[in-house]
Amino acid sequence: MHLKASSYQPGSDGDGVTLAGTTTSRVVTTQGVEIKLANTVSTAVRPAIWAALTAIGLLLMAQPVAALVNTGTDDEARLPYWEIVEPGVSIRLVQRLPDQTRGFFQARGFSVADAELIAQSCVFQTVFRNLSSASKPVKIEYDLNAWVIQAAGAKRGMKTREVWKKIWTGRRAPRAAQLAFEWGLLPTRQAYGPGDYNWGMSVFGLAPGTEFTLDVVWQQNGERRMARLPGVRCAPDIHPLPDSP
Repeated sequence: MHLKASSYQPGSDGDGVTLAGTTTSRVVTTQGVEIKLANTVSTAVRPAIWAALTAIGLLLMAQPVAALVNTGTDDEARLPYWEIVEPGVSIRLVQRLPDQTRGFFQARGFSVADAELIAQSCVFQTVFRNLSSASKPVKIEYDLNAWVIQAAGAKRGMKTREVWKKIWTGRRAPRAAQLAFEWGLLPTRQAYGPGDYNWGMSVFGLAPGTEFTLDVVWQQNGERRMARLPGVRCAPDIHPLPDSP
């Protein structure tokens, strides 16, 4: 969302705003809504008007966009997914069962206790795609530190690589296991050109079965975007056979 100002000459339709001493109006466009102001406004009035417009613009920037949200069962994982689809970008979260996480990280050198800590932290496989083409390129960037989790009336941030590094240092986890964990997680920050994509595990720090809302934030050609994924649910701690999740 951006604010755009341009000169406006009042016409016969009379939709210009007339203030003391006004001969020319000013148009401010925000979210497709035009607000017409006078160019020549008293110095006492003008700062208040522009302060109000700035506040309106910031408020609109803070609101999530009305993104298309898809849900269903992922073909490969055969587990539920939640997905945001916007022009130029898609972000999909696919459940991972705690048993999958336990087995994966125990096999990479973590102790049973450390693997259990991850398994009980609500892990998703996250797939991030730049859907733009070379003919109409879009640059996409994200920073997981800007994403907001809302659950049980409280807000929290993502458990990123940097957060986990402090945890593993305190627990004296083997260095080789830490490296495997770091490479398994979705990068904290990433930039994508047209057609680029990647995936990795993302950790939400919630108990199995918890429902939450996720505000996803990214930059699209330098413009901040935010979309909301409601009703996402951490995988339950169940124990199906590997061939029948």
